[in-house]
Amino acid sequence: MFYSLVAAAATTFGADKLRAQGATGAAAIPAVPAGGRGGAQQAQQGAPPIALGNGEAPALQFQAYPGGTGALMEKLARERGRAAFDRTPWVVEKWTGPVPTNPEDIAFLPAHKLSSLIKEKKITSVKLTEIYLERLKRLNPTLLCAVTITEDLARAQATQADAEIKAGKYRGPLHGLPYGVKDLFATKGIPTTWGAADFATRIIDEDAEVVVRLRDAGAVLVAKLATGLFAQNDQWFRGRTNNPWNLSQGSSGSSAGPASATAAGCVAFSIGTETSGSIVSPSTRCGVSALRPTFGRVSRSGGMVLAWSQDRVGPITRSVEDAAMVFNVIHGSDEKDPSTLTTPFQFDRNLKLAGLRIGVDPNGAPKEFVDKLRDLGAKTTEIGARPAVGGAAPLGGLNSEYAAAFDEYVQRKAKEIGLDLNNLPAPTQPAGGGRGGVAAYGMTANPDNAMAPADWNPRFVSGRANPAARDRWNSGLHGEGDVQVSASAGLGEGVGADPHRGTHERRSDGAQGAHAGCHGRRARGTDRGDGSERLIRRHDNRGITKGGTPNGVPPFAVARTA
Repeated sequence: MFYSLVAAAATTFGADKLRAQGATGAAAIPAVPAGGRGGAQQAQQGAPPIALGNGEAPALQFQAYPGGTGALMEKLARERGRAAFDRTPWVVEKWTGPVPTNPEDIAFLPAHKLSSLIKEKKITSVKLTEIYLERLKRLNPTLLCAVTITEDLARAQATQADAEIKAGKYRGPLHGLPYGVKDLFATKGIPTTWGAADFATRIIDEDAEVVVRLRDAGAVLVAKLATGLFAQNDQWFRGRTNNPWNLSQGSSGSSAGPASATAAGCVAFSIGTETSGSIVSPSTRCGVSALRPTFGRVSRSGGMVLAWSQDRVGPITRSVEDAAMVFNVIHGSDEKDPSTLTTPFQFDRNLKLAGLRIGVDPNGAPKEFVDKLRDLGAKTTEIGARPAVGGAAPLGGLNSEYAAAFDEYVQRKAKEIGLDLNNLPAPTQPAGGGRGGVAAYGMTANPDNAMAPADWNPRFVSGRANPAARDRWNSGLHGEGDVQVSASAGLGEGVGADPHRGTHERRSDGAQGAHAGCHGRRARGTDRGDGSERLIRRHDNRGITKGGTPNGVPPFAVARTA
């Protein structure tokens, strides 16, 4: 896979350019003669000239402008002296009632309420930051939700935020709000580990685009939050991230830390990522609101790549309005991520469900949830079987992307432990089902081995295994349906095969797909053109307990896109 990507790059961008970049110890790539296919075949016979890192984007689709269509639209608009679209100004509602004095009560306030307190100078960013820093340091040994607590940076940013607000330089609703970001995103001067022991001290000396946008909005970074190893589940090199409402249970993943920290009142909001359930599943488990946006709505620049065709970035929060408020800041095109879109976003606090069309999987959607939707006026329609998609079994294509994204790392580590990647056995599902790991290739988990256990999850190397065996693995492990509301347990199965590529109906107005967690149940959007983002509010819980999440279905709200 890695080799074929290099050959494709040579054909697409020209071998001369690749040869000029070079790489120490790499053989020169042969010249590619004009004439198309023969040249490509000749290029494949040479050694790759450069190592393509994890963040190297493949050419998934034709881009007339290198920065992507969204960036081009914004560039042309700027040249004409106007904006490509008007980002909706966020109205911070006035605070009403007494101001809480108990730090725990303050910590669990929704972000939009904290925003009101800060704007009206009823609380300082410094005080709020200290509340969250104290909670992080006290609760993290139990929850393992944070990899790095950024005390010095947070205090400096909070002090700056207070000074700006005092001087009348208010930046908007996120100004002064402490947040955490999933530890897949680069942060200058701070380790970015991807949940792997190999990278425990690795610093990528730049800030990811989402971090830049939040900093420009005045938000305060208090922590790099845990991700499962290489974005797989909730296990990372220090242990398992836990569900704050049931400590015997992991928080699910891979946005394990963001969901756990947000639910536990350790941050005002957090940023997670999703390829196949990694926002919705931990949000379901921990009982928080979350938004998995449509592919391309938020830049992934500076973040770890798992699958270029499906990775998404979204907010994890304690209320629906919080999710919309954060998304309103971070969405938009970015030349560093050619997949990004230029599309407006609107949020209506008073939008009703009456008349909203919601597709329902009759075999999986929880009846009480569907009944509640109907009671609130939604029009529910049972959906049929997913349209057949030619080619590999579900997630087979994604597994090839996983293998490509980590090819360089996997090859290096395979040499260290003496594993022959050219002679892998066919993967077999581990006993008890689940998303296998070490057992799938007959390897024994060893806590002293940096490769154990998830590094050898078949997702990262199945592109090297026998294709028929790989497809059988995928078919048995990832049975899916084209659904909008369905049952869920544990790690999510995903939203179907590349939904943004036309598997589902798309709207021209940038309608969003979304997920929503609801104590073991999930609402799932699959870009079927309803123009909505379905989100579930969490219960107003307090403290860290060993009991389960409260009974009953929490109220919910809906945000409609433009």
